Amino acid sequence: MSKVLEQDQTLNRIIEEMVNVVSNSKEEIFDLGENARKEQQELAKEVLQIRKDVSKMIDENDQLERRLKLARQRLTEVSRNFSKYSEEQVQKAYNDTHELQTKLVVQRQQEVGLIKRRDELEHRIRGLNENIERTENLIGKVNVVLNYLVNDFQNVNEAISSAKEKYEFGLQIIDAQEEERRKLSREIHDGPAQMLANVMIRSDIVQKTIRERGVDEALKEMKDVKEMVRGALYEVRRIIYDLRPMALDDLGLVPTLRKYLSTIEEYHNIKVEFKPNNDGDRYSQKFEAAAFRLVQEGVQNALKHANTSLIQVRFEQAYNKLNIHIVDYGKGFNVDEKKEDSFGLTGMRERVEMLNGQMDIKSTEGKGTKVSISLPIMY
Repeated sequence: MSKVLEQDQTLNRIIEEMVNVVSNSKEEIFDLGENARKEQQELAKEVLQIRKDVSKMIDENDQLERRLKLARQRLTEVSRNFSKYSEEQVQKAYNDTHELQTKLVVQRQQEVGLIKRRDELEHRIRGLNENIERTENLIGKVNVVLNYLVNDFQNVNEAISSAKEKYEFGLQIIDAQEEERRKLSREIHDGPAQMLANVMIRSDIVQKTIRERGVDEALKEMKDVKEMVRGALYEVRRIIYDLRPMALDDLGLVPTLRKYLSTIEEYHNIKVEFKPNNDGDRYSQKFEAAAFRLVQEGVQNALKHANTSLIQVRFEQAYNKLNIHIVDYGKGFNVDEKKEDSFGLTGMRERVEMLNGQMDIKSTEGKGTKVSISLPIMY
């Protein structure tokens, strides 16, 4: 009897730990939402100030244009009647025109920069709005989970015969959650967070460059900043796709892959051809997720190892089979030679075997690699 009581107490501790984990997650999600809300308010203030600055600069530029027009008329008059004016008057007319023209060019560039910054901030605000809505929806779902854990899960003793099994089950859930958090935290810290910190530093450099070295040098710095932002955006999208592409549930396998491969093509500056013979079919969630991961892993392997300028992904649905071909035209390799870093292909084989499918790899050194996968379709 005491042993059963001890087992029940152990299970209660597991449930309590799970409730604490979910409760802490709820607080973290709430903090994320509040931080997004505060950032949104700060950005809105900055956008308002930029709009005022843009309006003011437009007025100043209009005045400059009118002054420049008069200066050009004066310069034309002096040039036509050169003999009537002293050398100092001619030089002054030329200098006044050149100075106004240069000032107008610089301020036009500043006006463009302000407008671009305004557009970027407004885009960021829209993204924050979406994040806030998602956090609010997520908090609602977490509340449902908490209610289940606090109320319904108390009856789990009747469903699990061994207290030891229950304890291990609970710990596995907690460990999996914590491991995923650690992994996601590392990826965000080492990737997008680091890149965005560099963007902030380079933004300050751009401002200093405009003042000290001119617009042309500043534009070069802006190009580097743009590449950093582009890299951070790609890393965020990659992390989202690694967790689970949201479009997979809404749009289905083929549209999600088309979007993913388009992102790969744009970021890596490589041609990726996607050729499905059927766009509209939907499959089971498990099947769609597995097929997506297989293509993702195959393309990433090609990007990492093949050194190719073209990747082709072909989808062929035939009867009750889905055939996937991932082809590159890179350096290839010896398929009979075991490599220490071939974890990608090993993971793909294991996933294919779980789906009762078949996988074949053909590669010729110097000519490229073709990965062919055949899966029985699951609806």
